[in-house]
Amino acid sequence: MTIKIAQLSCGTEYSSVQYEIEKAARSVGAKIVYPDVSAADIDDAVKRFGFSPRSPQLKLMIARAAALADERYDADAVFISTCFRCAEAALVRNELRRFIQEHTRLPVVTYSFTERLKASQLLTRMEALVTIVSRKELLARERQTGITAGLDSGSSTTKAVIMENNKIIGKDWTPSGDVVASATQVLNNAMKMAGVEMKDIEAIGTTGYGRFTLGQHFNAKLVQEELTVNSKGAVWLADKQKGEATIIDIGGMDNKAITVRDGVPDNFTMGGICAGASGRFLEMTSKRLKIDVTELGALADKGNWRNAKMNSYCSVFGIQDLVTTLGDGKSFEDVAAAACHSVAEQVYEQQLQEIDVRRPIIQVGGTSLISGLVTQVGEVLGEKPIVPPDSQYIGAVGGALLSSGFL
Repeated sequence: MTIKIAQLSCGTEYSSVQYEIEKAARSVGAKIVYPDVSAADIDDAVKRFGFSPRSPQLKLMIARAAALADERYDADAVFISTCFRCAEAALVRNELRRFIQEHTRLPVVTYSFTERLKASQLLTRMEALVTIVSRKELLARERQTGITAGLDSGSSTTKAVIMENNKIIGKDWTPSGDVVASATQVLNNAMKMAGVEMKDIEAIGTTGYGRFTLGQHFNAKLVQEELTVNSKGAVWLADKQKGEATIIDIGGMDNKAITVRDGVPDNFTMGGICAGASGRFLEMTSKRLKIDVTELGALADKGNWRNAKMNSYCSVFGIQDLVTTLGDGKSFEDVAAAACHSVAEQVYEQQLQEIDVRRPIIQVGGTSLISGLVTQVGEVLGEKPIVPPDSQYIGAVGGALLSSGFL
């Protein structure tokens, strides 16, 4: 079955990214489709929407969304995209995402593209949409059975988990280097902790940037993008597999914000304008403060971010801001708190504007171990997030849990 992804967009042809969008969809076995509408449909939809944008393409987006909401056009998922430079498009993009979610149960991803977008930048998003449609029963799986392993080959760290009958019995992580060597190291250590051998493992699931390489090397039963796998691992670890939740994963290279309903993602966004909103910025801050990044959270919890505000989106200018602040005699504690608050604020402004935040909020990934960052995310959102045990192992846990569905 070919998955039909309805595209609601403005500016993709002018920016020469339409081919890349369609290429990304084809690479995961999906097809980009465009809901049929008439001129009269456009006028009616704009009136119903309550806002008349100047751009004809934005009006067309609204009409196509209405066709999906009214079930006049059949699709399996929705991809909403506009150029990030246009304020009017940003407004329409976000409101259409809400409109689709209020009137349909279709999974949605929104994306604001820059010029010279490549298919590889869209691959994970398209793959996740296809996974949600084609593997909904698997994603709804709540228990792990047998003995399975999960491998998460991330940008900063590589993790392995061994699970048996819905319990973690072995785990390990290491900074990412050679994809196969790093995964082999952590898998061997996790098996040693679990007291099992490779012949005992009934299925392996791989995720992360190196998932395809590891999937082939270890003959994995499951090779799946990190959006759906991470969300499954997060709700399992937090024991929140029923009802709604929001998952925030601030990574070393990119961030993910995912909303789930009964353990299945229905809206997500990932990426960001700059590394100033990522874990990499916190690593750079730690180096400037001459402490290990593991010490940053406790230091930040002792400070007050209001005494050393940082306002830059860019990691380079952010560090420049940090140096200037230190030069003004601000304390290390206040600077650490300001760095954590800056990341939390930017995640809110960049990622969390693209989804409707649902409670509870589950914060996961390696940066969730930085207590000062969790504190600041809570301050920005008005509610402290849940940080489940083993929160850095979400991808590996999700891989082990989901791969057991193939036994």
